Parts: sequence; structure tokens; C-alpha cells
Amino acid sequence: MAKRWYVIHTYSGYENKVKNDLEHRIETYGLEDQIVDIQIPTEEITEVKDGGKRETKESKVFPGYVLVRMEVDDNSWAVVRNTPGVTGFVGIDGKPTPLRRSEYNKIMRRTNPSSAVAPKRPVTTTSNLEPGMTVKVVSGPLADFDGSISEVMPEAGKVKVMLTIFGRETPVELTLDQVVTIV
Repeated sequence: MAKRWYVIHTYSGYENKVKNDLEHRIETYGLEDQIVDIQIPTEEITEVKDGGKRETKESKVFPGYVLVRMEVDDNSWAVVRNTPGVTGFVGIDGKPTPLRRSEYNKIMRRTNPSSAVAPKRPVTTTSNLEPGMTVKVVSGPLADFDGSISEVMPEAGKVKVMLTIFGRETPVELTLDQVVTIV
């Protein structure tokens, strides 16, 4: 049986603890051949602090989710499912659904750019955005996702967009240069 990537849901903020606990459980139960990789998708974010000082920090792209590459059988499923902090697998009718390779690549930002020249896109300003409008994310780890604006934050130059990620609506804060309106 092939090893595929699955998404597990965790308590938000417990992703690193779940990863560490799961690594120990894999070793304890001797499942190194069945559960081969655990990833927490992250991105680096640069913030400008008071006085113009820049601070770079790593931020989780999907808080509350961890990716696991594994071969699913009753034993491996039970070890992952019963890890403290894990609330379940993402799937249909309680069955884990594997990610397609393209989905995994998009999540981990490993897709190859289709052209060397980025297409010009219209400049988005807060004045032309309103809650309820449909937008497409054009850059960052969530590129190519569509969603609807739930909040416009003109003073911060950001918008809160509801994206459907792993079958659930998830609020995501994005900068104005990361979205374009869909007509």
C-alpha cells in the first residue's frame, strides 16, 4: 500500500506538541515504516515594529492542522487518532481522505511558477473592497484559493477573507497586494 499525505486536525496552538508526541508514539509502537513524515506548514512573516525595526518570525499557515505522510491501516490510524491533541482526520464520513500531490505542493508552496514573468494585476485598495465581495488570492501560500471578504481593515491595509480549506471555512488575514476581486 502506498504512503499518502493526510491532514489531521489538532487543537489550535498544539501543532508542535502533537508533532513531537506523534514522533514518540511512532517510535514506541514501531511504526517508522508506516508513518514516515510529519509537516506543519509555515511561512516567514516580516513585521515592521516601532522605530522601523523589522522582525521576521515563522507563522503557521493553517493553525490547527498537521500533515502526516503515512500508510493507513487500523493500527496506524489508531496511533495517530489517539495522540493527545489530535481531534481527528480530515475526510468524509470519518474516513481519512488523502491529499492529491497538487494539493500538497500548493500547501507546502512547492509548485513551479508557470512563467518567469509575473502577470500585471490591478492594484487593490480598501476603497474598492466591501464585505461579501469574492476575491482570489494571488500570492503567498494560499495563492489560487477563492473566498469572500468578511472584513476590511483600511487602517492596517488588510482584509479578512473566508477561505474553504480542508472542507471548512477558515478566516484568513491577507494584505491588499495578495488579493484581486473576481468579477
